[in-house]
Amino acid sequence: MRLLKTVEGLRCWLNRQSGSVGLVPTMGALHQGHLSLINRARRDNDLVVVSIFVNPLQFGPNEDLAAYPRTLEIDAQLCATAGVDCIFAPKAEALYGSQFGKATALCNVEPPAALTHQLCGKFRPGHFNGVATVVTKLLSLVRPQRSYFGQKDAQQLAIIRRLVKDLSLPGDVIGCPIVREIDGLALSSRNKYLTGQERQQAVILYRGLRSAEQKFKEMGMRSQHSLTSIVLQYLEAAPAITPQYVELVDPYSLAPLDEIETVGMLAVAAFVGTTRLIDNVVLRARQPIIAIDGPAGAGKSTVARQLAQQLGLLYLDTGAMYRAFTWYVLSQDCDPADEVAVAELLSKCTIKLTATPSEQTPQPPEVWVNETAVTQAIRTPEVTANVSTIAAQGAVRQALVKQQMQYGLAGGVVADGRDIGTHVFPNAELKIFLTASVEERARRRQRDLAHQGQAIPELADLAQAISERDHKDSTREISPLRQAEDAIEVITDQLTIEGVLDKLSALYQEKVVTAAED
Repeated sequence: MRLLKTVEGLRCWLNRQSGSVGLVPTMGALHQGHLSLINRARRDNDLVVVSIFVNPLQFGPNEDLAAYPRTLEIDAQLCATAGVDCIFAPKAEALYGSQFGKATALCNVEPPAALTHQLCGKFRPGHFNGVATVVTKLLSLVRPQRSYFGQKDAQQLAIIRRLVKDLSLPGDVIGCPIVREIDGLALSSRNKYLTGQERQQAVILYRGLRSAEQKFKEMGMRSQHSLTSIVLQYLEAAPAITPQYVELVDPYSLAPLDEIETVGMLAVAAFVGTTRLIDNVVLRARQPIIAIDGPAGAGKSTVARQLAQQLGLLYLDTGAMYRAFTWYVLSQDCDPADEVAVAELLSKCTIKLTATPSEQTPQPPEVWVNETAVTQAIRTPEVTANVSTIAAQGAVRQALVKQQMQYGLAGGVVADGRDIGTHVFPNAELKIFLTASVEERARRRQRDLAHQGQAIPELADLAQAISERDHKDSTREISPLRQAEDAIEVITDQLTIEGVLDKLSALYQEKVVTAAED
């Protein structure tokens, strides 16, 4: 592991590396919450860079910049144990330039006021400008394929997502779940400031949020007034706690909500003694999402389509979406191999899938492109011959994944792929990793070819080809095959399609239906 303290050293090191890079920006004083981000980055990427930088731009005049814990030696040991490849720990002058803090003004990044003037932004003027500036600097320097941020700092996460989109900064922004102590207190570097008595009372922030979440699930409470009142009752009963705000907002736009229709975030900030803590919980009023990932040849699409029919959900046919865009590209007389011209068409194409009711054989969804029905048109030989060329383009995959994510707002979908549970629908209620041994998948491929009347390769040759495909899928830079941490592995070697469906239906009943009732 390298510890680098200058921009020049970081650039030199990066130039000598190959493979995908994951960036975990931190201010040090690392704890298990940071390590969960590092572990996720380690799973997703070839290289992991952790930045450790107490950013002066995001501290106000009366905030704890001087007192903020600085534990670089301990942090470095934790990073080394976690498999980090490089720590970037610059001084302010090294990151921002030698004139930092002098008369020469630094070029600051100012996010939209609609995002910065809500929640913490009302009480910490300039804070998110400082966050936006340092994150822009880090992403521009490291140019990661993915960067990782915790859901605890939900306003920061929303701002960074907008920043990356608006400024076309490199890489995907990955939001990761809040990590908590056994009693529920969200991990934070500032927890070190709490006295023993304050630490006991600090958990009330989570208990208030948890109580509101239970009322949301069990009693259908949806209004801002009822949900925030529950949290405030908890906070006001604790003598060491002074609430700063309790608000219900859209988790993406941060716009205040009077009532939750699809999804809302209940956020709280409070002083526990003199220590300011924040926490939040995301509340989803939508139908469940089932994400099915797994290697090629495991039967994902067949199972997903039939499961969706059984449960009355939409089968999110991602393959049909790529076919639909391919149809649109061809309809515009565009060369599918011209990636620049294809990218120009992305913003002009909206794809819509609607379920096709059927009591018998599962039917594919109806497909629309810009209000034109193309369900049959996307199955033509011309589309089939060009869809692989289109699907391999990074800009196309990025745009279509964003369209797929929109279905997650309303829920009620079953989707399959390589990164559905890890990237497209990380908050899915049920995640399945459907797999089978290489030998079993090779035998299935032999049977499929026999049914099609095609030549049947030797079993060993098919097994070798499948192994090579697995390696390629799991190491590819775009949409790599990954098993989500909370996914349930289902091995199908000894199961028929009906047996797999029975098992998934039982898991749905246990993990989704019964959990909701509890």
